[in-house]
Amino acid sequence: MPEEWKGVINVDSRDSVPDWTPYKEPKAPEGAPNVLMIVLDDIGFSAMSCYGGLIETPNIDRLADNGLLYTQWHTTALCSPTRACLLTGRNHTTVGMACIAEATTGFPNSNGHIPFECATLAEVLVEQGYNTYMLGKWHLCPQEEMHLASTKRNWPGGRGFERYYGFLGGETNQWYPALVYDNHPVEQPKIPEEGYHLTEDLTDTAIEFIRDAKQINPDKPFFMYYCPGATHAPHHAPKEWIEKYRGRFDMGYERYRELVLARQKQMGIVPENTELPPINPIGTPETRTGPEGKPYPETDTVKPWDSLNDAEKRLFTRMAEVYAGFLAHTDAQIGRLIDFLEESGELDNTLIVLVSDNGASAEGGPNGSVNENKFFNGIPDSLEENLRMLDDLGSPKTYNHYCSGWAMAFNTPFKMWKRYCYAGGIADACIFHWPRGIQAKGEKRHQYHHAIDIAPTILECIGIPMPDVVKGYTQWPIEGISMRYTYANSDAPTERHTQFYSMLGSRGSWHDGWKAVTTHPTISGWGHFTEDTWELYHIDEDRSETRNLAEQHPHKLLELVALWWHEAGKHQGLPLDDRTAPEVLTSPRPQPAPQRNLFVYYPNTAPIPEGVAVNIRNRSYAIAADVDIPGGGAEGVLLALGTRFGGHALYVRDNRLHYVYNFVGSLEQHIVSEALVPAGRSILSASFAKDGEEPRGTAHGTLTLYINDIKVGEGRIKTQPAYFDLAGKGLSIGRQQGEAVTDDYPGKPPWTFTGTVHKIMVDVTGEPYVHLEKEAAAMMARE
Repeated sequence: MPEEWKGVINVDSRDSVPDWTPYKEPKAPEGAPNVLMIVLDDIGFSAMSCYGGLIETPNIDRLADNGLLYTQWHTTALCSPTRACLLTGRNHTTVGMACIAEATTGFPNSNGHIPFECATLAEVLVEQGYNTYMLGKWHLCPQEEMHLASTKRNWPGGRGFERYYGFLGGETNQWYPALVYDNHPVEQPKIPEEGYHLTEDLTDTAIEFIRDAKQINPDKPFFMYYCPGATHAPHHAPKEWIEKYRGRFDMGYERYRELVLARQKQMGIVPENTELPPINPIGTPETRTGPEGKPYPETDTVKPWDSLNDAEKRLFTRMAEVYAGFLAHTDAQIGRLIDFLEESGELDNTLIVLVSDNGASAEGGPNGSVNENKFFNGIPDSLEENLRMLDDLGSPKTYNHYCSGWAMAFNTPFKMWKRYCYAGGIADACIFHWPRGIQAKGEKRHQYHHAIDIAPTILECIGIPMPDVVKGYTQWPIEGISMRYTYANSDAPTERHTQFYSMLGSRGSWHDGWKAVTTHPTISGWGHFTEDTWELYHIDEDRSETRNLAEQHPHKLLELVALWWHEAGKHQGLPLDDRTAPEVLTSPRPQPAPQRNLFVYYPNTAPIPEGVAVNIRNRSYAIAADVDIPGGGAEGVLLALGTRFGGHALYVRDNRLHYVYNFVGSLEQHIVSEALVPAGRSILSASFAKDGEEPRGTAHGTLTLYINDIKVGEGRIKTQPAYFDLAGKGLSIGRQQGEAVTDDYPGKPPWTFTGTVHKIMVDVTGEPYVHLEKEAAAMMARE
């Protein structure tokens, strides 16, 4: 609460006594450390070299070698929920983040809005004398609020961060990111051909933020939340980093697991008796079905390495090389940030916490992908087409993800992956580095902890108790416990005794070294939760969950299952939701605007996210551009949405009107006007008349070009059933920022129209088409 003003007021200021105490800005405790929280994405427990992995991460290793490495630290199995835990110190269901921010269901445990009664670390620390910075992936804002017409209450600036530079959603193109600076979209400072990569840009800006303040007030500490996109798909990295790993994964993912487990035992990461689970530990479509004969998800399986042909092995091996290059390149950028802190004299009193938000991801499915947009449009990848892109993997020409076999490998020695409450989904890297505050160097800590324990640990290290009131909101109790007791004593018994897990139908409960977990596949639509099979593991003796003791200890199993229900009631863990992605998508959510059939857009405005732009999917539509053409002609983009991986654009080149529809990056359908575009005021139009469709939602029809109602061109096209771009910059008018829909654009980026665009109208008829399965897959991909 503000301090009481204790001055004296008289008629004349000369006779009055001022008191500045209530008006001074907050001051952090004397000697309070800077805090740098580094949150990596989808890394997997056994990718980094300091955790026994075969990917070299010397800078992260440096943090572990001079700090503490935790071997039993856990997350929620998904990114938005884990990040909510990290920042608030409460369980994900407590703060309304049961799933990703785009998959909310309107219940207290799943609404995508972190209550202000659960303040973030930034909200606490900014009122305690800290500068607060956020770089990179946010993913804690519901989709209906991720645009410029929305409230910004759940953007970083609304949750305590003074400065922000990054991307709001769950993923972005690392070469052409959808960047936001504070509360508005911005263009990237240069293009890939000029050496651009997002992780480097984020690191440059992180250093800039710190310098900006330290040169004014060197003693003021900062809290920086640094969240690169790595290594979430798409796996994008400079080619020289990828080439460092050529041939180093030729052994395949099953042999990788064996090699890494041996290293982990030697390094003391896991006990000597740890075993590897089967490559398909809970089932395949051939071996298992659910209630009422519902199928086991095919995407949640791994192809045995020996079953692959030579072409598949070449492709899958390259996918691992690209991932390794992505992680190694990210490690180098972390090294730049650490070096800056050291050179500026800040490193010794900076508490660095490095974690991953969940286990490695199997979203590539058993076959992997070179263009995820195909999968999300229900269009299968072609092995032949993928092999043609082999040397382009990781470049701006691909939007790639490895296959599920590598997810299992990079989670060694655990089973399953992101989304599951088995250790493969929830057991993750955690490193603490603080030279001034941690005397132990290069030691491991085996106490059992969770993401909700990070915030209270940081507050204790600073010497600040969690306030009872933040920004006028009475605070709910912190649910995590501080880990600081582990700093000085490697043998200290674990002070956490219970942790509950719930994610997309998968469930687990841990208590004093024992764990119960269901075999329920995630987003399967199986339901019937009371019929779930529960397994029992003694985690203290069986870290990889390979020895099911349910039959030997039925009473212990019943105790842990009952404990799960108790904890779920305590932390708003109900209702459970394993519905398929299409079913989740149909859940009613707030809409940013009423339904309409006519959309009017203007130039010199920010790109409009595809989720709130006009929906032309599987329906007839017409685009009309009201323009002025100077006497010497004009060229450039009139309207564009999407990228080379799928999109459409209306533009002028060589004084002719062009329309291109890029079908999932595989087919550019290009129509050009026969007549020249005249000088003066004109209406330039493209009209699609749908006359058929395929069962999966691909529409067919005729696209006609018009200049002032005169037909000037025509051609047949087919359209995508789902989104053009999972995480692109949105609908652009008068130019296209970032990546182009086609290489046929005239001029140079951002291909600005050189005439005058007054406005562009898009007319759609009938009810907006939504192909639930394909659009839901796209939504879930933003994990």
